[in-house]
Amino acid sequence: MHEDPAMAPVLVANAGSSSLKIRIFGPKDETLFSGIAAEIGGRSRLVLGRAETTMPLSDHATALDALLDAATSGGVDARSIGAAAHRIVHGGPDLTASAELTPPVLARARDAATLAPLHNPPALAVIAAVARTRPGLRQIACFDTAFHATIPEVGWRYALPDLPETRGIRRYGFHGLSYASLAARLPAATGGPLPRRLLAAHLGNGASLCAIRDGRSVATTMGYSPLGGLTMGTRTGEIDGNAVLEIARRAGIDRASDILNRESGLKGLGGASDMRALQAAGTPGAAFAVDHFIHWAVHHAGAMVADMGGIDALVFTGGIGENAAGLRAGIMRGLSYLGLDFDALANERGATTLHLPGSRVQALVHPADEESWIVEEARRILSGGQARA
Repeated sequence: MHEDPAMAPVLVANAGSSSLKIRIFGPKDETLFSGIAAEIGGRSRLVLGRAETTMPLSDHATALDALLDAATSGGVDARSIGAAAHRIVHGGPDLTASAELTPPVLARARDAATLAPLHNPPALAVIAAVARTRPGLRQIACFDTAFHATIPEVGWRYALPDLPETRGIRRYGFHGLSYASLAARLPAATGGPLPRRLLAAHLGNGASLCAIRDGRSVATTMGYSPLGGLTMGTRTGEIDGNAVLEIARRAGIDRASDILNRESGLKGLGGASDMRALQAAGTPGAAFAVDHFIHWAVHHAGAMVADMGGIDALVFTGGIGENAAGLRAGIMRGLSYLGLDFDALANERGATTLHLPGSRVQALVHPADEESWIVEEARRILSGGQARA
């Protein structure tokens, strides 16, 4: 093991409900190894660059072992890893900054697992696997909800009575690691200060918007869970609560959960969850699904701008935000009442400055890289500093 854990290689683990992505970063935060275990517990396989290998992976612990074996075969000595850092989707109401996984922090992360039953348990399983195989290795947790802890109570509290049945039912917000990274790195990308009123759009299979004022989240479209807000790959986005109750009455709670989370959104409207497939399909259903995505992004963007009291910059990130030029143009067309020139980003990657009457607004595409942000947070904590809330 490296004498200085803050300078040793760091394992970053990003666990999904049936997947595990790891990156091992070197002392200068260069990527030494990257790999994905997909469809864990099913038709599982390792994805290493463009190569895929089918192999039985019964759980996340087995997947971690397979990925570390692949790293060793690729010339990375797993014994040199000085720390492990993890993306945990939900930190609950208490874990509002990245933290070392001491017993009290780990206990609170376990408590928050009931709020993200598909996402937190796999991350906790990987944490436990690391602890078993490398006892004493320092582990850091970075929470997707933490960036949104600055949203005021009037913004995060639902209009519910304070009852035992409603405890913990509130807006939390997600994609926080992407937004925190974006807010910290945007000045270097643009060569100027962070815009005071920044509308950030993380658009991918999961999609959300965030209103960032003076570097802090003041509103976001996802709420109690990642189901709310924009139309997504397989999630409904915004839907009336009584409609959810009616689906649950007809189909039962478990079936309703599958419909809302796995069978709706772009997939439910157009037959595919992948935006590229929809744009290439040429069918009326696929075209409607794309229009639906744009409509609700524009709809929610208006609320985000209102919560900031205006807009100084619009930033697209995530797989769709970075690569789907037509989608960006459609959203900007819908926001043209703000003075945005929707043609400016139609075929651009990178920073573009737009001139509006009486103001100067930036619009740009910025790559999402949550793992490199996680390793920054981890090194800060390992060296004795405080994580950025």
